[in-house]
Amino acid sequence: MKQPNIVITDYGVGNIDSIRNALTRLGYQKITLSSKAKALNDADAIILPGVGAFAECVEKIKRRNLDHILEEAVLGQKRPIMGICVGMQLMGSYSEEGGLHQGLDWIPGSVSRFDLPNEFAVPHVGWNDINPVKEQSYFSNLSADPDFYFDHSYHFRCADEHVLATCHYGITIVAAIQKENIFGVQFHPEKSQNNGLRLFRSFFNTLEQC
Repeated sequence: MKQPNIVITDYGVGNIDSIRNALTRLGYQKITLSSKAKALNDADAIILPGVGAFAECVEKIKRRNLDHILEEAVLGQKRPIMGICVGMQLMGSYSEEGGLHQGLDWIPGSVSRFDLPNEFAVPHVGWNDINPVKEQSYFSNLSADPDFYFDHSYHFRCADEHVLATCHYGITIVAAIQKENIFGVQFHPEKSQNNGLRLFRSFFNTLEQC
């Protein structure tokens, strides 16, 4: 197996160990946790995790100058990146969580709180089937309507051209997005058992195409 150089972006959020453990289980060995420009620019793939509130995550990223460092690595060097949960939301233009907060603005879109029928609880926590909406995608090696684990109160909205998969929870929710080398998922693949592992594998298997 060719070992890609995987860098998990270090900006002080949790759930790092779960991601590292999932990647290690797949046999990947070159996994680094870093916020340094050289590490991110030299990466074969970058993981952008996210847990908690959007505003807090943005503040931590800017405090470490990671908004500029990631911009060079992702937009300048075209390093493939996978955003997870809030990590995906950060790729958008802004979020309405706790006021209006600017995102990285890599994929035009906004993050809004759920407005759901009364029978649907907020946050959206648990397993949910997703619906891949493009034939050629990171989900092509999974069964039809695979399920993944979600945990979020806000959802991403963007143009259909960037939507890779949706799910239904009272409303249609964007479950995955992509624009060129930028890929994000609203759910937690590191908590989604075999489907999550297959998705990680699919992402890393397509690095040469990126």
